[in-house]
Amino acid sequence: MDRNLALEFVRITEYASLSSARFMGRGDEKAADQAAVDAMRKAFDSVEIDGKVVIGEGERDEAPMLFIGEEVGKKSADAPPIDIALDPLEGTTICAHGGVGAISVIAVAERGNFLHAPDTYMDKIACGPKARGRIDIDKSPEENIHIISESLKKPIRDVTVVILDRPRHERLIADVRKTGARIRLIGDGDVSAGIAPCWEGSGIDLLLGVGGAPEGVITAAAMKCLGGDFQGRLKFRNDKERQRASHMGVEDLDRAFKRDELAKGSVMFVATGVTDGPLLRGVRTLSNNRAQTHSIVMRSATGTVRRIEAEHDFNIKRSIDESL
Repeated sequence: MDRNLALEFVRITEYASLSSARFMGRGDEKAADQAAVDAMRKAFDSVEIDGKVVIGEGERDEAPMLFIGEEVGKKSADAPPIDIALDPLEGTTICAHGGVGAISVIAVAERGNFLHAPDTYMDKIACGPKARGRIDIDKSPEENIHIISESLKKPIRDVTVVILDRPRHERLIADVRKTGARIRLIGDGDVSAGIAPCWEGSGIDLLLGVGGAPEGVITAAAMKCLGGDFQGRLKFRNDKERQRASHMGVEDLDRAFKRDELAKGSVMFVATGVTDGPLLRGVRTLSNNRAQTHSIVMRSATGTVRRIEAEHDFNIKRSIDESL
């Protein structure tokens, strides 16, 4: 994939973040999400790609835009065929309530290199580079926490595990507490949380628990760029979801997928903050009709990680719609 595409994708996530950030703390989840979706879909029209959404807003009959299978981009003769995994607003509730860690995110791979994950749950484990290859989703929380402790050379009492605050995690939380490790409970946003163990300053060492399967694929792409580790197993709620996964090409429905099975080959990961979080700062509104965004761009082919701070002057652009 052409590395110059990375900046094009940053413009897309910036646009979605600027649009959804206008609804921060206003309590309207649907409006925040719709603003991000509308902006991202419009922005794709400006990029020279033959893109196909493989992880998006849902099935075609559930999502009018950015649905699974939708084709996006300018299809010129030289446009590269790529698969796109996206979440225009990861952390819809976070944004609506002015919480921590909402982002707009896109992951990109060459055609056929992302697992086509259905909109179901996924049991996940994620860690930073120092424990890569050592964690195992089939091991107990206690065993994995000991592995993290040894790999990071820090006592278990200083290991921090991030877990979604859900009733389904009651036993997991109890098991982690028995080890003496610390826990950070989050309401939403497990893409940012899953990536956080790769940043030593984030205060997070390990992600455990069940979250969204599409978000798991996106997280795996980011971890591939950062040298971290990720494993996931699909957790179906009913037979319909199992049938959908089979229809989407998942052959072994009970398999524990490793990072490079979820995101194969060369991948890119791009995200822009909507609200402040462990990965990115949120959109800042400035005086005189200006705004500031904070984004990250990562490529697995080179291991390059770029942080981009951009200032947007709407006196010149006249509106967010001219941010591209």
